[in-house]
Amino acid sequence: MDEHQRALDDHARFMDENLQRNYRANFIHGVLGMTGFRLIYAPTIIPAYIVLLTGSAAAVGLGTALLQLGATISPIVSGARIEHRTHILPYAIKVGSLMRLMILGLALSGWFLTGNALLAATFVCFLLLGFFTGAQRVAFQALMGKLIPISKRGRLQGYRNLAGGAIAAVLAWVAGHYFIEEKWLGNGYATTFLLAFVLTSMGLVVLKTMIREPTAPISRPQIPLVQRIRQFPEMLEDRDFANFLWVQCFATMSRAGAPFWTVYAGRQLGLDGALIGGLSFAFLASDTIANAIWGPMGDRLGFKRVYVLALSCSTAGVLALLFGSSAIPIYLGFMLLGFGASGWMLASTTMVLEFGSSADTPMRLALMTTAEGAIATVAPVAIGLMVAATGFGPLFALVLGTLLTALGLLVWKVREPRHRN
Repeated sequence: MDEHQRALDDHARFMDENLQRNYRANFIHGVLGMTGFRLIYAPTIIPAYIVLLTGSAAAVGLGTALLQLGATISPIVSGARIEHRTHILPYAIKVGSLMRLMILGLALSGWFLTGNALLAATFVCFLLLGFFTGAQRVAFQALMGKLIPISKRGRLQGYRNLAGGAIAAVLAWVAGHYFIEEKWLGNGYATTFLLAFVLTSMGLVVLKTMIREPTAPISRPQIPLVQRIRQFPEMLEDRDFANFLWVQCFATMSRAGAPFWTVYAGRQLGLDGALIGGLSFAFLASDTIANAIWGPMGDRLGFKRVYVLALSCSTAGVLALLFGSSAIPIYLGFMLLGFGASGWMLASTTMVLEFGSSADTPMRLALMTTAEGAIATVAPVAIGLMVAATGFGPLFALVLGTLLTALGLLVWKVREPRHRN
């Protein structure tokens, strides 16, 4: 038996011996992290907060773009920082901590700043939060690829998201109806951000203290970042992965409309704390319930099928918003968008781990995250200006067109990665 095969066997043995402990650690960390981060990233609270500060749909696009701009810059740097490392956890804890500090910054600026200073500090926090989010996403997904067998990743993420999403849905309703509506501690949004900081920090402590990480069986030699970037075309020689990136790009373009659905619902029904809480609950509750379906389905049948169904749900949700002007179709639309969002996140982050060599996993994650971030940076600004100038009609046309394009590419141009030779 050669040295390489012995390393692979040792890694598989370590993974099996520590699976229960690492599974629990990932589950608890994920529940707490999902609970906190979904209060931030649900397409309700942040857009409503920006509207409160500025009164502008274009500013909603700018704030969303700043979140994504940071996430565009950092993934490739993060991938280059970890692909030669034998252990990823210390780096993951570092970038995760910095990400959480940006959420605390949102809370503190909400309490202690006003006017232009508050708006500037909020946008700076968005930019840095996005930067560390992109870095964390690459590190944590690569870490999960080392710790959890492919046959169990879907259930882990599905049940983790189910529990975290259930708590987040309730907390989002509470945040809207009480924290925001009644201005708890003087600023309900700042109180919500503080709660998100506490929950996500607790999850990070669990991850640091419980995880047992094996030495990487395969790692790349460390080379200059520019030289590594020049090797990206080699990964794109895999046509399924290249087409998968195109699917991600079009799906991301469609998701750039998400922050504006709350603004649209507010125009139809009147934007207040109760509506924010209700829509947040509808989106997060459906997202939560769907994870119990998507995770086991992906483990059994492959995540391409999950991705197809998720894009179909998102399309139906947009159509419900387009043709509905009363509360029932709008709430139904947010529920369907929640179903689609959970399936998209679960399928895209799991499928990318299954293409190609494990040594290239960090850079595949980085390439995918950067491609998403580049589109998600430009699209919200353009959409915000478009909505401000022409209303919501062109937004619906753009989102439906990109969703259908992504769906067609996925069905016809991407093979299920785990069924390839």
